[in-house]
Amino acid sequence: MTAAVVFDLDGTLIHSAPDIHLAATKALEDFGLEPLDLKTITSFIGNGLPVLSDRVMNARGIGEGQRAEFHACIAAHYDAVNGQLTRLYPGVADALKTLAARGHPLGLCTNKPEGPTRDILKAAGLGETFASLICGDSLSVKKPDPDPLVACFAELGGEGVYVGDSEIDAETAVRAGVPFALFTEGYRKSPAASLPHAVAFSDFSQLPGIVAEMGSLG
Repeated sequence: MTAAVVFDLDGTLIHSAPDIHLAATKALEDFGLEPLDLKTITSFIGNGLPVLSDRVMNARGIGEGQRAEFHACIAAHYDAVNGQLTRLYPGVADALKTLAARGHPLGLCTNKPEGPTRDILKAAGLGETFASLICGDSLSVKKPDPDPLVACFAELGGEGVYVGDSEIDAETAVRAGVPFALFTEGYRKSPAASLPHAVAFSDFSQLPGIVAEMGSLG
């Protein structure tokens, strides 16, 4: 069987930080607080929106008593702005088309909730691309727990390659026992060399060749 390829979403296929930053800015404005810069918000991305929301609260001293209200506020703003500023990374659409044409089953494993995930995939023209979609609210656990990634590969019917951009993705791949391709232009916080990976790449035009080489590792 041709190797399956599972992707992370934020920081891997899409540059979504500007929309997330906009949502956080609007939520902080609602609470009468100064915004955080894009670099700071980007550093909060990876563990899902609730964790990001907690990090924003901590950075601006919002008390635990307002946690539920702030989480709802930032989620509502993100739902409203999702897709306005988000863009696919260069070469993503062509790489996905090439992989699909070569018979690779494609999946998506993200900590983003299913609703916003489906919205952004539709906006990006990728609504019908993935045969398996495991989101942050699909299971009771999120990455770096390996279960979401294992479930995604199970739905695709085989082993293969995981493509991601962050420390969380690297840990998930290790824990799931899956070969990891690291996209170096995403949201990782550490040097690429410090993350366990089988291969690193910066240009999605390289990915079909990389997958062909890695397929035998799964």
